[in-house]
Parts: sequence; C-alpha cells; structure tokens
Amino acid sequence: MKKVLVTRTVPETALGILKSVVKSIANIEVNHVYMPDDREKLLSEVRDAQGLLVQPQSIIDAQLINAAEKLEVISIIGVGFENVDIEATSKRGIPVTFTPILQKAVAELTLALILALSRGISSADRYVRSGEWKDPVPVIELGTDLTGKTLGIVGPGRIGGEVAKRAKCFEMSVIYYDPERDSKKEEDLGVRYVPLDELLSSSDFVSLHTPLTPQTRHMIGTKELEKMKPTACLINTSRGQIIDQKALYQTLVNKKIRGAALDVYEEEPVPCEDPLLKLENVVLTPHIGSATTETRMNMFFTAVQNLGQALGGEKPKYLVNP
Repeated sequence: MKKVLVTRTVPETALGILKSVVKSIANIEVNHVYMPDDREKLLSEVRDAQGLLVQPQSIIDAQLINAAEKLEVISIIGVGFENVDIEATSKRGIPVTFTPILQKAVAELTLALILALSRGISSADRYVRSGEWKDPVPVIELGTDLTGKTLGIVGPGRIGGEVAKRAKCFEMSVIYYDPERDSKKEEDLGVRYVPLDELLSSSDFVSLHTPLTPQTRHMIGTKELEKMKPTACLINTSRGQIIDQKALYQTLVNKKIRGAALDVYEEEPVPCEDPLLKLENVVLTPHIGSATTETRMNMFFTAVQNLGQALGGEKPKYLVNP
C-alpha cells in the first residue's frame, strides 16, 4: 500500500482516478491522507509518504523533502512550481510534475480584464448601483476601442501565445518581449519582437505572462512603469511578485498610467489594509485565472495521472525536472 498526502481541496472523483491509474499500471493500492495544517504534524506524516499531491500554495521546502524518506513523486495541481525546492528534489531523484493545461482559461481572463479596463466596466457597474444614473445619456468617462491598439506581451509562452491569438480577433497589434527571441512563434502568431523598454513605451496594454524567477522578481518597478504611456494599462495574470506593488500603487494613485488589472498579488489573500483596494483605476480579481469548471477538473485529473504514472514506475507526462 502506497501513501499519498493530499491538499484538502482535491475532489474525491479525482482521487478515485488516482487509485485506478496506479492499480492499472502497477497493480498497487494507494491510500490518501489529507495534509495536516500543523507543520510539525506534516513533517511527521510525510516520513512514510510515497507521493505528494499539492496546490501551488503548499510550501514544499528542503526540510520537508528531506523528512520524506520514502518520497517518489510530487505532483502540483497548477502551472507554477516556485513553491517546491526543485534543487532539493532533483538531488534526491524525486520527479516533480505540474499541469500546464490552463492556458486558455487564463488567456480568456486576461482578455476579460483588458476589456474591463478599456470600457471601464467596474466603474460603470458601480455607477448603475449607486443610483446616480439620472439622464438617458449617462455622464461617465468614455472608454477606448481595442481595434488598432497595441498589446505588449511580456513572456509569450503557452498562456501569452493564447492571449495573442485572442487579441488578434479584436484587431489589435501584438508585440512581445522575451529573453529568447522565437522567430517561429512570431510567424505562427503574427507578433513582433521588441526590447522590453520599447514594449513598455509603445504598448496601450501591457500583459505579463512570465514565470517567477530571481530574474523576473520585481521586473516591473518604478523605472519600468515610468516608461509606459499615461494612457496605458498594465495587466498581470502571472505571478504577483513580478510587479513591485508599492511602485504600482504610487503610479496609479498619481495617475501616471490609466489603470491596471491584477489577478495575482505579492501577498495572497490581499490584506484588507492594502491601499490598492481603495483605488478606482484598478480592477482586482482573487487569483481566478484557472477558475473554470472545465479547466480545474482537467487540472485535477492531469495531476493525479502524473502522480499515478510516477508511482507506477512510468515517466509522467508533465515533468518539471526531467
């Protein structure tokens, strides 16, 4: 019997698939145990676990990995893996898997946020609810067309590429920045490479889709924000730490850019006292990039399949550290 520690929010239907996958591959029985909230209990519980099935919010550090003497695989239900000490797992020969299948859902949210900013949907909603709408032709700030506008994508990977496809449907011009230029992607997506400074200064909308690394942490700070147009908007559906949030607040409160839309933050959940919450020119959502019924279920099923394949001695489909 193999033991798997599981984050609390995994549907029982997905766990049933895990058991059937492992049994079909290696005729192995699996027992799952929900991870305790207490750190000391977790360190004790993990000692005889063969598998971990976790959300990206679960911190899997070197201490926990070293305590897990029998660990064979860590399966993350998500696309980000900065919560796992990859160096420590690789030294132990432990595969880490993830579920890079949420790109369409995140791309759709990104476009929704761009539309919310361009048409002032949040403020229009508040206006109607306030009872201030008295005239048939409301006196509100006019929005802006997306047609003919420039979208700058920082990090045109799986998600950024899907955003580019959708932006093209709105007749937007799409430029991108990435440390490594990809001429095939430029041809396939109809996008143009530019240096980061040029992207910031020439885009009407800047959308961030880069992974969180030591190099990308706070890559958008005061210096970068000052390069943006005063009419431009910033959208982040990647990782909150990519933006220096204090610098963004100052930029927004001084109206040096038109607005911002954030689905991710430096601290989650966002503290009630965070000054961003009081601003009118920012649209905020609670990290819901993958929050569709179809995508979340596919993520759960993919995560348990990765886990089952590893426990059964097969190479998982989606490996972080092959």
